[in-house]
Amino acid sequence: MKTKASIISSAKETIKLEGESILNLSTLIDNDFADAVELIYNSKGRVIITGIGKSAIIATKIVATLNSTGTPAVFMHAADAIHGDLGLILQDDVVICISKSGNTPEIKVLVPLIKNAKNKMIAITGNKDSFLGQQADYILNAFVQKEACPNNLAPTTSTTAQLVLGDALAVSLLELRGFSSKDFAKYHPGGALGKKLYLRVEDISSVNQKPEVTLDTNIKQVIIEISEKMLGVTAVTENNAIVGIITDGDLRRMLSKVDNFTDLTAKDIMSANPKRIEEDAMAIDAMEVLETYGISQILVEKEGKYAGVVHIHDLIREGIL
Repeated sequence: MKTKASIISSAKETIKLEGESILNLSTLIDNDFADAVELIYNSKGRVIITGIGKSAIIATKIVATLNSTGTPAVFMHAADAIHGDLGLILQDDVVICISKSGNTPEIKVLVPLIKNAKNKMIAITGNKDSFLGQQADYILNAFVQKEACPNNLAPTTSTTAQLVLGDALAVSLLELRGFSSKDFAKYHPGGALGKKLYLRVEDISSVNQKPEVTLDTNIKQVIIEISEKMLGVTAVTENNAIVGIITDGDLRRMLSKVDNFTDLTAKDIMSANPKRIEEDAMAIDAMEVLETYGISQILVEKEGKYAGVVHIHDLIREGIL
């Protein structure tokens, strides 16, 4: 039975071997890579990515990455392609074939059909001299010295290399397109990632209650306002402009220092010039302010007027934190 030490050693060796192989890929990037990127960028069609076995699984991930970064892509399994799915490929589409050896039977059948249709073809292969390498218009060299598998059989290092080349392709295209975080948000509207990119302060503050007192509001009413609005805070305003803030903490500190607070008003215990944020700012920006200053709430303004409150719990609930 293997010891924990030997298991850890095996894992580290796998990571080391794959890491070295990935670093070596940078030495294999040549004009074919740049030409392939420009081909896809200038194409009026989509990118069709195909493969067999583990390479097919890598192909689906590359398709997903391209689609999410502004390059329309479709997965086509190499085995299914020669049994009817070849109709997926349209006239202006660019085809990417992924194969470690470049000599699998399915690839040997599929490649001539793609060539006959006059579609441009990019190969991601570890064997430039293979059938696929010789037939492709451009080659992305995914050569690796050996698999991480001790028998040098199970696709491990080779599939990682394919994946990294796909990422390099996607990022190069993303940069050519000038694909921004706003563009990214259009393709990722759901989940925490999407919210970080599109959720604004107003989207949160507009559904919260709006605690507010004036400079002369007595402490009893301040306590009632904070309790009723359930945000642990109230803004102190004058002519609807923020002049201060009172938090639960301010009330506790007051109670520890003053025996008789019946004559106190908001201006006696408020903190002047509190942190605030414009309602059209991104919610992630509000989170950064809260974290930077170690506070739990931030007041929201619209054109210099008090507009509401964002609490750290709101941001946690939305998955921003």
